[in-house]
Amino acid sequence: MPNIMPENTAANRAAQILLHILRYPPVLLLLGAAGIITANIRFAVISHRILQGLPLDPAQYRAAGQITDILWALVALALYWAFVRFVEGREPDEIGAKGSLREWGLGVTIGAGIMAATVAVIALGGGYRIAGFNGPWVLPLHSAAVISAGVWEEILFRGIIFRLIERWLGTWVALIASAALFGAAHLANPNASLIAGFAIAIEAGILLGAAYLVTRRLWAAIGLHMAWNFTQGAVFGIPVSGFDTPGFIIPHITGPELLTGGTFGAEASLPAMLLATGLGLGLLWLAWARGHFIAPSLHRFIHGESAPYRG
Repeated sequence: MPNIMPENTAANRAAQILLHILRYPPVLLLLGAAGIITANIRFAVISHRILQGLPLDPAQYRAAGQITDILWALVALALYWAFVRFVEGREPDEIGAKGSLREWGLGVTIGAGIMAATVAVIALGGGYRIAGFNGPWVLPLHSAAVISAGVWEEILFRGIIFRLIERWLGTWVALIASAALFGAAHLANPNASLIAGFAIAIEAGILLGAAYLVTRRLWAAIGLHMAWNFTQGAVFGIPVSGFDTPGFIIPHITGPELLTGGTFGAEASLPAMLLATGLGLGLLWLAWARGHFIAPSLHRFIHGESAPYRG
């Protein structure tokens, strides 16, 4: 009988080396980020081509676009689940169903509350007043878009970038890096400026990262992200990250950009920076008190090892 043990041993060893390389945190980070970004682009292109080929009137086209937005959110969740389960080799507890509605609702409450407080401060400073109303029919028009953005952007920036950098280099490095990248990503938006990118980084980057840290799950951050955008645009009629958004309220916005955020939106204003960043720092303290921080490690940096997963 031929001796096949050496060949099996060599094959097993090669498989283990390949698996180790595949699960090397920077490799996982590149694979995950590139995968979800590519999938988003491809989904947008394909869905646009399909809709363009259908005989739809403007109202039907808008409705179909909303359906594709919701569908992309579901696809993004499925892709993330598959990436964590089959590539990382663990259960994706951070998007587990148990407790998800409660955490999402908490995030929605925080997101809507902090944006309403921001607009109230701007109004007290004379930068925002109500000029009229479009009516409640405009509210559903924005729902699908904020769901899509809230899901896939949180998967990318908190589920992949933040989480994997944290497991490799620690919480503080992950928080700084993910916040900086989140702010930089918004520089490509209409009416963006360096101040707007900085504002997004320190307020939203810290607040959303802290929401993930406190719960160690994505649902609160997703809900916060959705409500932040929906309240700013659909309710108060303020541009969302540079995109003009007709809302329930028709506003009259005037005054210095530092007060109002200008054409980028209230999230680029000083009130938003102070309120949202302050709340984010408070949540960071809560996460620290709960022992949810991972310390930086020179050993992990050199050897590319992961910190123990804190689900």
